Amino acid sequence: MRACVLFSGGKDSTYALHWAFLKGFDIECLVTLEPRREDSWMFHRPAIAFTKLQAEALGLPQIYIETSGIKDKELEDLRNALEIALRKYEVDAIVTGALLSDYQRMNINLIAEELDLRVFSPLWRKDQAEYMLEVVRMGIRFIITSISAYGLEPTFLGRIIEESDVHEIVRRARKYGFNPAFEGGEAETLVLDAPLFRHYRLVVRKGRIVKLGEYTWRYVIEDIGLEEK
Repeated sequence: MRACVLFSGGKDSTYALHWAFLKGFDIECLVTLEPRREDSWMFHRPAIAFTKLQAEALGLPQIYIETSGIKDKELEDLRNALEIALRKYEVDAIVTGALLSDYQRMNINLIAEELDLRVFSPLWRKDQAEYMLEVVRMGIRFIITSISAYGLEPTFLGRIIEESDVHEIVRRARKYGFNPAFEGGEAETLVLDAPLFRHYRLVVRKGRIVKLGEYTWRYVIEDIGLEEK
């Protein structure tokens, strides 16, 4: 099956991409939408531009378009992006990293049905704590680029998350009541390396932590590039 992957550069879409590869899908392209607004209902914004480096590391073509981020208009933009994937790469399916958001999953499924595309969301309703451990054990190396949750300290920002970090995040999630896989927007992630990054990995050369609110922090990446593996 020829598939495109809805790709944001974070742990979830990268995991979904790897799942599709292991299941024997022919991955034709990545589909990435950059919202102009921080409060997009469908797409995340922090570090989204670095998906272009990830696409190069993966050796995959990318459909990259801007979207208004306005609730209904961004659905039209998603449809336009998928129409490009259909026309240019003749895909049969779309693979998503949706975890728990009924709004995101429903809208992706409705648009895909109109375009006669099958939808695969391999992460849907997985146990969140176990899933986080799977991501790390699979060899997906990611950093946290933003935090918006009481109980998540800014010390987690900007460093590669190890298995011990996952156990601490899960412990804090149980104590403070946030989602340990960050599906509620508690944090955003950026993948620097993964098994399908065959020739290159991403390397952050310079970054800084910025406080945006009482429990809101951002890791601002100022210098990033590709490094041969």
